[in-house]
Amino acid sequence: MTTSTAPFPPADLVGHTEEVDCSWTERDVLLYALGVGAGQADPAAEIELTTENSHGATLRTIPTFAGALALDIGLAGLAGADPAMVVHAEQGLRLVRPIPTAGRARLSSTVTGLYDKGSGALLVSETTATDLESDEEIFVSRSAGFVRGAGGFGGERGPAGEPWERPERVPDLTLKFAVRPDQALLYRLSGDRNPLHADPWFAARAGFPRPILHGLATYGIAGRLLFNALADSDPNRMRYFSARFASPVLPGDTLEVWAWIDGVEVAFQAAAGADDRIVLDRGRMLLA
Repeated sequence: MTTSTAPFPPADLVGHTEEVDCSWTERDVLLYALGVGAGQADPAAEIELTTENSHGATLRTIPTFAGALALDIGLAGLAGADPAMVVHAEQGLRLVRPIPTAGRARLSSTVTGLYDKGSGALLVSETTATDLESDEEIFVSRSAGFVRGAGGFGGERGPAGEPWERPERVPDLTLKFAVRPDQALLYRLSGDRNPLHADPWFAARAGFPRPILHGLATYGIAGRLLFNALADSDPNRMRYFSARFASPVLPGDTLEVWAWIDGVEVAFQAAAGADDRIVLDRGRMLLA
């Protein structure tokens, strides 16, 4: 992401569309799986996600890998903003069919909304991935980025979002994950080289005490835990996955995911640290 001297946001941003072709290999799928913690607790427990040549196991792509594929183009509309002032606000995924473990796709991304939140600007975009070989749609990714200090430009505040309430009962499922101190360094190999997650100087400039974990890494970790627990690690069974980033995760934190299950619909939150601060909020998962 580059810094521009032009004012942000530009007036003609909504409706702006970009297209790019991308490709990925088994190596990318394996690196992503390691970046979101697969095999960390037990290297033999998730070999269908972490190896491509194990006896009796066929490599599968974790569905939230879509976020890594679509990241750059999905947030392309933020290119004119100061990167130290940008935070990932929301991420959603509608999976049309399982993501192949290797492939080529055309990514088409459109800025669907730009909202004035007062303290900042919220940019929303939608990216569709189409298989270049079959011309079939693979997934639709929705991203929202918040630019601190860029509000007050006179735009609409935007919709309130879909109704979401935390169920008034204890979670039906609680999953825990110990975030490695070097988790962000591992996850950045999947393509997100934002220095906020690796460079102490840049993190301080952005107002954080030290580098924080990528929001998409937290999203991917929660997605992997729920994918394994509720979809039997079967990409055909996961149809939708979304969450709002409420607070950053620090490498070394313990992440706890709380899920409330209502048939094929799952509501979830994730908390981290000794204070159980909410880091993923308004989570939704839909199973086939």
